[in-house]
Amino acid sequence: MSAPLATPAWLGALRSRRGSAAAPPRTAPDPVNLPMIRRWCEAMGEKGAIYLEEAAGAASEFGGLVAPPAMLEVWTMGRFAPETGTHGGHTSLAGIAELDAAGFTSVVATNLAQQYLRYLRLGDLITQRVYLEEVSDEKRTALGAGHFLDYRYEFTDQRGELVGRMQFRILKFRPEHVQPPPAAGAPSRPPHPRPSVTPDSAFFWDGLKEHRLLIRRCGRCGHLHHPPGPACPQCHASEWSAQPVSGRGVVHSFVIVHQPQLPAFTYPLAVALVQLEEGVRLIGNLPGMDPAAVRIGMPVEAEFVEVEPGYVLYVFRERRGS
Repeated sequence: MSAPLATPAWLGALRSRRGSAAAPPRTAPDPVNLPMIRRWCEAMGEKGAIYLEEAAGAASEFGGLVAPPAMLEVWTMGRFAPETGTHGGHTSLAGIAELDAAGFTSVVATNLAQQYLRYLRLGDLITQRVYLEEVSDEKRTALGAGHFLDYRYEFTDQRGELVGRMQFRILKFRPEHVQPPPAAGAPSRPPHPRPSVTPDSAFFWDGLKEHRLLIRRCGRCGHLHHPPGPACPQCHASEWSAQPVSGRGVVHSFVIVHQPQLPAFTYPLAVALVQLEEGVRLIGNLPGMDPAAVRIGMPVEAEFVEVEPGYVLYVFRERRGS
């Protein structure tokens, strides 16, 4: 019987910090306020009267408007940093730097659960405190080998009273697809971001390798749907087939991305929501396209690009002619 592997020194040191603060306390830059509530409700499709209608709020047991409970963490989110193209937040938590240094350089959030102790009222000023709860042994996952980090968040108001809690788990992993080092003298190119491939979406990515655009068609009602999921969003059936589509369509909507910037892309970058001839919509980049030339209704077609050896993606190009 083989002896158990010794715990790496960095892991032992990190585990000794369990229960301690994982980041400095962060107080919201602004108190709970109606403009932010309105914008959040618009984005989420929330129409609750006690969040939006002053008369309904005044007539409620709260005597005024309150914030949707799911906005709990919104108030203390870090501000955008133009110089780095990032938001202050989870990247600075205890354990992130240690796992980066150990080679577990990629990250994905895996679990989040919130507990609401009371409704937040207009004028409440929220402070967030976060604690390191647990660091797992090294685990094998579909994304690669890594460690799970568990954090406990506590949210208090201006009087120091606890108003909510949050449990947050992330996986810091060593990606399976590691780029080979560049040849001597060759310019270094940053790796292209890779998707998280699931059993539901594997057919789509396999199709791209064959330069085919495949969309999931429901086996019961025939509904085409993307992104793929475990069941048809129309009739909830689980049987399905992969249908090849033409990749031809028109720009339904688009954005021009300036920030945040990822090193594998060139900016400004046009990203379009394309209505395909088959009726389904796909999001795709329009690389090399003059942002000023992109327009709603512009005919486009998909093109397959091998961004790295064995890694094929689709992009959209302007379609000229019929």
